[in-house]
Amino acid sequence: MAECAAQASSEVEFASFPDEDGVETTPPPLTAQQAQQWRKNHRPLSLAGTLLMQMTVSAFVSLLVWALTQSRSAAGSAAYGSAAVVLPAALFAFGTTGLWRPQTPLAGVSLLRLFVWEGAKIALTVAMLCMAPRLLGSQLDWLALLAGFVLVIKSYWLSLWWQSARRKAMS
Repeated sequence: MAECAAQASSEVEFASFPDEDGVETTPPPLTAQQAQQWRKNHRPLSLAGTLLMQMTVSAFVSLLVWALTQSRSAAGSAAYGSAAVVLPAALFAFGTTGLWRPQTPLAGVSLLRLFVWEGAKIALTVAMLCMAPRLLGSQLDWLALLAGFVLVIKSYWLSLWWQSARRKAMS
């Protein structure tokens, strides 16, 4: 395995970028100190933070639907629609973070895992939405379910904004 990683690292080529004269140049590699500074300034966004934001928006939407309609079935439908986003996203996060399996240095394997877990996320979402009439029965309110589903999906943007604003405030 070490031989494979050494061979892969020796075959890496840096991308060339055309300069203002149209001549393609390769950027110089970063020093260890420059790389450390870059990592400090460009921290990755937190997947846990995004899931937490989705759960918070899910609770907020369910309470808002209940406050507006005074209907437990509408609030339950909104909560179910929200869960159809949050549970598959949690499964995807669990599968792609690799906390339960060894990391691989091969990019192709990592990309395959990403596609497999994204497919599982989509399949679980579709299955949950298809099972809604059976699970909720006469208590199903499609408009509330759709509101919960859409608002929680859109909370990704809220999470990205929140995390980037916090990062800027810390800098």
